[in-house]
Amino acid sequence: MWKKIQNHFKKQKGRLNVVRKMIELGIGMDENGRLFVGDVEVDDTAIAKAVGVDRRVVRSATRQILSNQELREIFTGIRPVGASLVEVAQVLGYSVLVIRSDPHRPGVIASVTDVLARYGLVVRQALADDPDLVPEPCLTLVIDGRIQAEAIDEIRSLPVVKSLTMIK
Repeated sequence: MWKKIQNHFKKQKGRLNVVRKMIELGIGMDENGRLFVGDVEVDDTAIAKAVGVDRRVVRSATRQILSNQELREIFTGIRPVGASLVEVAQVLGYSVLVIRSDPHRPGVIASVTDVLARYGLVVRQALADDPDLVPEPCLTLVIDGRIQAEAIDEIRSLPVVKSLTMIK
């Protein structure tokens, strides 16, 4: 998806940055070009400030999106995924694993969650970075409770895992 979007904005760095932020935050739009996170309308100025461009660049990006059927279908359909529990995991009594692997290799999530399941651990949330949007994508798992050292060692030894970091 990202390569298609990049092609439409290849000579417009500011607009491309606006579009990247929209995807990152799950900001969609309606057929009139109004921007939304879920059902909450987002002001052009807020996005412009976050990206470091003038609000007119945001408006130009939305007009360009609406003028292209493929882009319009993508951005009128995008929705936010939901809140990340990573930053509040410790408060909630959860553990967080950050796993780096080859994002194009199948079975990463299955292999890791298989180990967790054998140790009786429940995955509360799984967040996987899109390898087309993030230079070094990772899989972040929020786990209910503490993870046993043996489980961590077993996950580290999986062929699909390049590295594993525990966030406390």
